[in-house]
Amino acid sequence: MERHLEAFLEMLAAERNAAANTLSAYRSDLEDFAGFAARRSEKLAGAGEATLRAYLAGLSAAGLSARTAARRLSALRRFHRFLVREGVRDDDPTELLDAPKLPRGLPKYLSEQEVDALMVAAAGRPPGQAEVMVAALEILYATGLRVSELLSLKVTALPRDGVVLILRGKGGKERLVPLSDAARDAAAVLAAGRTKGYLFPGRDPRQALTRQGFGQALKLVALEAGIDPARVSPHVLRHSFASHMLARGADLRSLQLLLGHADIATTQIYTHVLAERLQRLVEAHHPLALPRASGG
Repeated sequence: MERHLEAFLEMLAAERNAAANTLSAYRSDLEDFAGFAARRSEKLAGAGEATLRAYLAGLSAAGLSARTAARRLSALRRFHRFLVREGVRDDDPTELLDAPKLPRGLPKYLSEQEVDALMVAAAGRPPGQAEVMVAALEILYATGLRVSELLSLKVTALPRDGVVLILRGKGGKERLVPLSDAARDAAAVLAAGRTKGYLFPGRDPRQALTRQGFGQALKLVALEAGIDPARVSPHVLRHSFASHMLARGADLRSLQLLLGHADIATTQIYTHVLAERLQRLVEAHHPLALPRASGG
């Protein structure tokens, strides 16, 4: 690995508390560009603007999505800012590069009835599996946790009063997340008799259940609930939590705090739900939207 890339990844881990998945993504993206630069007889840390432009143009020609290109440009920008900060380079060749335009996609989410069906299917799993899936689904849907946050929960994270969970999210920031009665009860059943360890242990009880293991179990629950497994994932449940909260009157600022978004702009992807709710409100209550008696 090139020494500047290694130093960059060490900085992300030490100073930004970047997760292993994040570090792996940065490494993959930057090594891909390093290979491209090497074919043009340039090094990763010394590539010029022309090489960067050619690389980004090549991504599109190779059929990669605008979202993938945008992610790789973001990695390159962050890496070059690091090089300038460390005095490795005097210039940042990414400053004048234009980010690809991304289609504004709406978050995918389930209906409330589909979530109910998932809960019923989870409870119908064999003993041992049922307790795990019921607790996981209740907590995910009640809190909007990321799957990494869910699976890293320790038994000790469950509060004695059962009111809130104390979470350490991205960047090591703590936030409080209210816990519903159903989620609290399901978690208590799963944690019964245990005072330490992960709330959702894997085959090795010293380790947490893996994302892959949980994802496979969730697909089985979706099948039994009569829902296309391709439509169900932990992130879809997070989107469902947010969408249903807004539909029932929650405000964006509160939702931002619950989801742990650093910027409210991230939370605004859910404004389509607010727009639908406001439209129904106008249709139901605006004087001109109400049927009027015809003249005599």
